[in-house]
Amino acid sequence: MPRCLPAITLLTAVLLATVAPASPVATITDLLVRDPDRDQSLRQLGVARSDYITAIYAFGGNRPLWTQAERVDELLAALADAGRHGLNPEDYHYTRLNGLRPDSGPIPASLDILLTDALARYAYHLRFGKANPRQLDPHWNYSRALETRDPARWMFDAIVTRGITAALDSLRPHTLTYTALQRALAQYRAIADAGGWPSVPDGESLKPGGRDTRVAALRERLAAQAVNVSAGRPDSLLFDSELERAVRDFQRRNGLIVDGIVGKQTLAALNVTAAERIATLRVNLERIRWIFRDIEDELLVVNIAAFEAAYLRRGEILWRARAVVGRPYRQTPIFKAHMTHVITNPTWTVPPTILRQDVLPAMARDPAYLKTKHLRVIDRAGNTIDPGTIDWQRTLSDGFPFALRQDPGPHNALGRIKFMFPNPHFVYLHDTPSRELFARAERTFSCISVSKSSRAA
Repeated sequence: MPRCLPAITLLTAVLLATVAPASPVATITDLLVRDPDRDQSLRQLGVARSDYITAIYAFGGNRPLWTQAERVDELLAALADAGRHGLNPEDYHYTRLNGLRPDSGPIPASLDILLTDALARYAYHLRFGKANPRQLDPHWNYSRALETRDPARWMFDAIVTRGITAALDSLRPHTLTYTALQRALAQYRAIADAGGWPSVPDGESLKPGGRDTRVAALRERLAAQAVNVSAGRPDSLLFDSELERAVRDFQRRNGLIVDGIVGKQTLAALNVTAAERIATLRVNLERIRWIFRDIEDELLVVNIAAFEAAYLRRGEILWRARAVVGRPYRQTPIFKAHMTHVITNPTWTVPPTILRQDVLPAMARDPAYLKTKHLRVIDRAGNTIDPGTIDWQRTLSDGFPFALRQDPGPHNALGRIKFMFPNPHFVYLHDTPSRELFARAERTFSCISVSKSSRAA
């Protein structure tokens, strides 16, 4: 049976390798100091930062660090809990390390190093996030500074004296939003483990008081997410008042128009799967780990996705207001800046991007555009130029050497007040005369306009 020979040969080789005399037991010094190919050897082991790991062990004289069973147990329990933060325990060698017990005999040097690498990675991800936002957004300017003390010393102390649980807990974000997202993640995972929720079939809008064969699916869908509605009713086709309240609750939670009608947008939100919601929650936990670091006691936060601005003092939301943000094709950038001053009755000079993408094409289509929008033409010396004296066809084709400006007044795009925090994006908070925009559920129209009406948290 010649076809079996390669398999028998391979099996024999494996057995021979298993029973071959063992090489001398490697020590921490062997792996971190004496090995001429240390970096490559540690990469093969699964260690990402050999220089960092080497610095940690240097504080202990290159002796094993994981000699206390309680420290190993603490780390393994913490790694098992990584999913609660939206992280994956396997990113921290969990399967390879689970079950280690120093009290049953010395841990091999390679696994001692792997325990340290697991802690270092997990600590870094809790402190700064797993991904580097600067690689995703070139304009990102939030701080990613390490602790003021030597991070290798901090890690050594966590293992030897401070304790793993306390050390890791000090690194995670301590905000109400982060905690709420963790609760939601657990809830959605429980729903997903139970099979998720049913989808609602496409069709015409479902309206209160109406009858439709899809009403039963809608009721079942909302009940699966613990929205205030019972799963079954005597009349399964009727869109009754209880179901309307549940739909309004769902719409409110998801930032939709709260009208009790299951139209196109509400139906799309209902049919997002539990797995997709879990992915969204994990992303948002990661974003909080990026943002809520080294923040001031007082700050104003603009939640772009929720079209909302909020004022926080020591983590407590004291004020909220609706906001209008940039259009999808010209999104408001994510950045941090210090507010320096306020301008009342501001003028508005059209920013370069809006000038190039919106205003100049509109001027080419409509000769009366400047007059309609109450825009003055300003030259480089700051002088007002009569638009009738300009060869617009030549000017628009050769470049635009002017600025366009609105004077203060009822037609000014910035309204009556402008909050300044200097930044390279020409973004600021301001009032607006277009009050009707705030009544819309999706408010992507401009720079960041803030509604006059507000509410406390």
